[in-house]
Amino acid sequence: MFKQSMKRMTAITLGVVTASIFFSCSNDSLIERDSNENNLASFTKTNNRAFLAPIEMNSWMSGLQDNISLSKISIPGTHDSGARVDAPVVSGTAKTQNLSIAEQLNAGVRFLDIRCRHIDNSFAIHHGAIYQNLNFDDVLNACYAFLNSHPSETIIMSVKEEYDASNTTRSFEQTFDSYVQKNPSKWDLDANIPTLGAVRGKIKLLRRFSAGTTKGINASPWADNTTFDINNSGVQLKVQDYYKVTNNDDKWNGISSLLNEAKNDTNGKLFVNFTSGYKPGIFGIPSIPTVSNAINPKLKTFFQTNTKGSFGVMPIDFVNAELSELIVKTNF
Repeated sequence: MFKQSMKRMTAITLGVVTASIFFSCSNDSLIERDSNENNLASFTKTNNRAFLAPIEMNSWMSGLQDNISLSKISIPGTHDSGARVDAPVVSGTAKTQNLSIAEQLNAGVRFLDIRCRHIDNSFAIHHGAIYQNLNFDDVLNACYAFLNSHPSETIIMSVKEEYDASNTTRSFEQTFDSYVQKNPSKWDLDANIPTLGAVRGKIKLLRRFSAGTTKGINASPWADNTTFDINNSGVQLKVQDYYKVTNNDDKWNGISSLLNEAKNDTNGKLFVNFTSGYKPGIFGIPSIPTVSNAINPKLKTFFQTNTKGSFGVMPIDFVNAELSELIVKTNF
């Protein structure tokens, strides 16, 4: 009797264990299948994502497909990117950024507005007459180091001549060429608006100086203090650069109008929407923070509401990581 009872208990135990294993495997299979289906659905719903992963601000472009045009990406940028030094007497007239070039790039910024004074056949970074304790080599070294560490990224760099040339024996273009020749593989100087895959790991030039040869996206016919189009052969740009701001509401209307136009564009136009500006004060003395303190909170509110879409390039004064991330997330 005891042996028979033991046999029954063993059989029951084996049965329970077998059933448990069976149902466990079945459940695992069902869970795995459901998980795969959910992942596939999520992947299908995700536009322009190469893979599903958390968005890191220092490498956010790694989550975008190679074939997306730069014109269809929402890109946080900085206006007068190297201007961290104010005028010596009157504050608020020259400084436009708190973050260094490297800090901007790590915070997600991918458009740099670089203003170069041509002096001694070299480029010094200026905002108007104010030297920014920074030279073009410093800017480029920061960009090259960033791109070497984050080869999935690209940097659109606007280069403009600033202030008066001094003690030069060659053209601005020739001096620019001398910088590029030190590291030509890091530059894309084609005139087109490329796909992201074509310029990963490189600087894409947006040229605001005259040149004798094809050299980057030609933005040299830049209009002053307004919204305007640039129509090159096969390349269209639309720029809002209303920088002498007498009324912050008017400035915001110009910004928001171009944001909406960029989102609805189907022609591959590159939108560059300067959110920066200054307000003339007493005796016409400009105040940069008077504009940025009003506009940056409006940008934040806009992108907390408009969380998806391609809104173009936005060069910003006093950018911060929070605002940059809000813009970046609209791509996903």
